[in-house]
Parts: sequence; structure tokens; C-alpha cells
Amino acid sequence: MKNIGFASGAVAVLASVAVLSGQGGRAYGPDRVWWDAGQGGNLPWEEDYDNATGQIAILNTTGLIHTRDHPFFEPLGVNGRACVTCHQPSNAMSVSTSSVQTRWTETQGKDPLFAAIDGSNCPDLPRGARSSHSLLLDRGLFRIALPWPPKDAGGRAMEPEFRIEVLRDPTGCNTSPVYGLASGNPAISVYRRPRVAANLKHIIAGPGGIGLMADAREPSLRTQAISAAMIHEQAEAPPSAEQLRRIIDFETQIYVAQSADIRGGLLDERGSPGVLGPENLSNAASGLPAPLSFDVWRKQRQEEDLGVQREFRASVARGSDLFFGHRFRLRGSALETCSSCHKAGSTRWMDIGTTNIAGANVDATGTPGAQGTPELPLFRITCLETAPPHPVLGRVIYTQDPGRALISGKCADVGSIVVPQFRGLAARAPYFSNGSAKSLRDVVEFYDKRFGIRYTEPEKNDLVNFLSVL
Repeated sequence: MKNIGFASGAVAVLASVAVLSGQGGRAYGPDRVWWDAGQGGNLPWEEDYDNATGQIAILNTTGLIHTRDHPFFEPLGVNGRACVTCHQPSNAMSVSTSSVQTRWTETQGKDPLFAAIDGSNCPDLPRGARSSHSLLLDRGLFRIALPWPPKDAGGRAMEPEFRIEVLRDPTGCNTSPVYGLASGNPAISVYRRPRVAANLKHIIAGPGGIGLMADAREPSLRTQAISAAMIHEQAEAPPSAEQLRRIIDFETQIYVAQSADIRGGLLDERGSPGVLGPENLSNAASGLPAPLSFDVWRKQRQEEDLGVQREFRASVARGSDLFFGHRFRLRGSALETCSSCHKAGSTRWMDIGTTNIAGANVDATGTPGAQGTPELPLFRITCLETAPPHPVLGRVIYTQDPGRALISGKCADVGSIVVPQFRGLAARAPYFSNGSAKSLRDVVEFYDKRFGIRYTEPEKNDLVNFLSVL
């Protein structure tokens, strides 16, 4: 744990900025911000990367990682990608749109990140055109093609509880004769953010399995690594047993969390709450801190005169109280808190309202009006009379991503997405599986409106500050 403190007021802010700009810490050039597949070099035991509000830190609990010939960092397929391509240390082992846009500019769209198989809105769109990669560039979304009807663990087609129709197809992939529903290999294309490939101790230990994927389609890290290599890297054969072991060993020992804030200073210094930063996370039994963990910041005395730093830290403590203690009513349920769904290790899936469209305006022809996000496809789900309906939306559902239902075939699962982890948020905007929230403030505003919570402006700021330091 770092042992660096800040003095007071403006001095504290200046000290933070000095650390974040490399004066008193490391400075990184472009070659260190983005890890190219196969570039070689070492990933240190601990390393910090700048982001908009401070620094993210990665921690390798087994020590320095030699990336040369390591299957997480070397291409396993024909398109030049490696696991690290979509799981960047500087982006909390995911990717951010700011990094994606920088790569597009620096490589003129030729980085393996933009491989047509899923880095394009559809593989048959013109190569190299920005419009062909707009969902990745503007929302951080990769194309996920899933077979329809869904298949069971043995690869046999299942009988789904609903019919699915494509009502709007702006990418052209769902109606493509090569990649769509009417192709030789019928598939549904949806568009999702990559999950964080770190802190997995708190995911694997969860009550529902791993939940690494948005739709919980992979039962283990092993099957996830095989699928990623075969699909996203376009490997000609599955990784070997030794390659799989090394990938899984790496993923289960790496931790990532915000380590410093421009206003709040170093988050894991001596005398801190002891719950922030990757080292504390690696030692914790729980992925998110309990409310009382921030007492040391909540009770900082006015006479300490820490100015901006003191107020920011007090705001984080208040945000923690709101996250864990402010109760509101979810639709059709008892009073809950944010932490009711965002528990450490939670792998449950649910419809939070980012993909399903309630109360779509349907005209006389049965076509919904301009609903949802126009850049994403729109589907109509019609549940069979013999199946239990969706618990909120009934038997006819309009959705831009059927979510878990594309795996289970169940009407009740339409639009349900596995709850993601909350660490490293400041380094990996945008948010939600469909990238619909550009900022943490947008996340808070979404929930405030959806559940009628009626947070005050100070409460919204406190929640944003709390989320930003995780």
C-alpha cells in the first residue's frame, strides 16, 4: 500500500495533479497506454494509468508478468488480436471509447481491434469506413452473434418460448443473407460492451457461477477463453490445455481499481478507509466496501483543514451511505437499495430497463414508432401462450437486446443482463451493456428516473463521487 499523504487545501489538489502527471509518479507515453497484441515487454507487479478523474492501478498478485509468448498477450488467431486487445490494463481490463477513438486515429482504422468479425457493425460492411465501426467507436460495442434458435450445452437446438422478429436493422446484420436470421447459419446480432477481465475472485465466488458474460452463456473461464479465441480472435483451433491454463491463471490473479483521484488524492494511502485500490481489493473477502468502511473519511475533523480533499472524501462517504442504505421501491417489489442488486460476487441477471422498451407506440401496421436507440436493432418478441409471460412487459415485448433469453429461450428472460462489477468505472466509460450512459452522472440519472428515487443534486454528486473511486 502506498504511504504518501497530502497536506491541505490547494496543496492537496496540486500534489494530486503532480502524481497524476508523472511528477512524483511515472509518466507514460502512448506505447504504455495501449498494449498491442504481441508487443512483448513486461507487465509490472503494479502499474498506474491516467484517466479523466485520476489514476487506475492494476496489480498482479503473482508478480511481474512476462508478456512475450503469453497467450493472453499474443495473437491466437488470424486477425491479429489477443485477449489484451479488448481487455486493456489502462481501461480497467476492458476498453473505453476514448481509447478506441485514439486507436482509430493513430492506426487509420487498421488496428486489429477493428477486425470486421465483431469490431464492425456487420462483417459485410465496407472495410475502413468509420460508419462501418460506429457502434464500437461511439459506444464501445462489439457485435455478438448468437445462434437462433438457441442451443443447449450439447449443441442441440432448443424450442424457445417466443418468436422473434427484426423490426429495425440499422447495421444490416440481422437481415443479412450471410449473417442474419435467414442465413445458412441463422443468428441474432446484438451489440455489447466487453466485461472486465480482472477481480475475478469476487465473481467466481458468487452464488450463481461466473457471470462473466452479459448473458451468462459461459459456464466457466475455460469455455469463455475458448469461445473468445475461436470467435473474437478467429483462431483455427482451440487454445491448448497449457495456453488455457496460463490465460486463466493470469485472469484470476490480476486486480484493477481506481488508485488516485484528482480531488481526493491517493485512495489507498496510510490512514485511508482500507477498501479502495487493487491491493485492498485483492485482500478483501467482498468486492464492494460496506458502508462503515468510510468512517475514517466521514469523520475527518474540520480543523484538519484538508479543503477540497476533505470535502471530496466526505462526499464519497455520503455516496457510500446512499448506495448501501438509501431505500427505494423497485417495480413490483419491496424497498431495496443499490447494493441489493450490485452485491459482491452477484451473477444474477435482470431487466434493468436499458434494452427493453416499455409502452412502445405501435401504429396500425404493427410497427413501433421511433423507440429506443436508433443505432441499434429493434426486435419484437411474441411469447407463446403456453409460456409464462415476462414479469413486467407481458407477452409482446420490444427490445434492442433480448439478453439472457437468447441463451435460455425463456420469455421471462427477455432483456435480462448479468449485473456487472463496479470496480475501475472511471477508466472504462461508457456504461451499461449497450453503452447508453456516457458518464457516471448519466448512470445515476437513469436509475433516479426509472425508479422514481428523487435524489437531490448533492446526493447525485455524492453517488457519482463514490462510484468514481471504486
